[in-house]
Amino acid sequence: MRLLLVEDDDHVAAALSAVLARHGFQVVHARSGEEALQALLPDPDGVVPPFGVVLLDLGLPDQDGFEVCGKIRKRTGTPVIMVTARADVRSRIHGLNLGADDYVVKPYDTGELLARIHAVSRRHVFEESEGAAAEEVLTLGSVQIELPTRRVTVGGDAVQLTRKEFDLLALLAQRPGVVFRREQIISEVWRTSWEGTGRTLEVHVASLRAKLAMPALIETVRGVGYRLVAPAG
Repeated sequence: MRLLLVEDDDHVAAALSAVLARHGFQVVHARSGEEALQALLPDPDGVVPPFGVVLLDLGLPDQDGFEVCGKIRKRTGTPVIMVTARADVRSRIHGLNLGADDYVVKPYDTGELLARIHAVSRRHVFEESEGAAAEEVLTLGSVQIELPTRRVTVGGDAVQLTRKEFDLLALLAQRPGVVFRREQIISEVWRTSWEGTGRTLEVHVASLRAKLAMPALIETVRGVGYRLVAPAG
């Protein structure tokens, strides 16, 4: 996922960018409100750069982050998470009323920030695809995942999966290339916490690789989690 980080402090931006990169994000750094708005402008062909999320600091050198958020909302529906030291309730309410999807106060726990990024991105993807028939079937090379019927085929041949195997595959397949943290997968597929469930996840990943006869389809990102690598063709 491409992510727009709007932060005027280069040291903070560098540290956060490194963490985000380790979790599979491609980070574009803007140091001012104007740079952020320029990054969201369409190119000469009218194509708007795709960003999954905007992380927006409020203390920018050229204009207030609240003002920038309002301008972003007029240009795009990309989720915006305000990341700021302003902890007062009035600022939180004002930011959310301007159209921010979430509000995170510095200093923050990195794991929580990552969870919030995934949460707002997930809601955005769901809202865009809700009711769209094209989103009911996910196609990844020779793999087809029919969400309404919970049917999976490889090269046209049906593959029998358990309920949890299907849920795991469908979760990863909805955002190919994005790294899902182990804790996030456990929370969404098993509806429980990470403790004591890690081995269950590993077993299900191994089973999926074997049943689909595609060991490279689900990639292990050491120390983080898993991501789905869309097969060629």
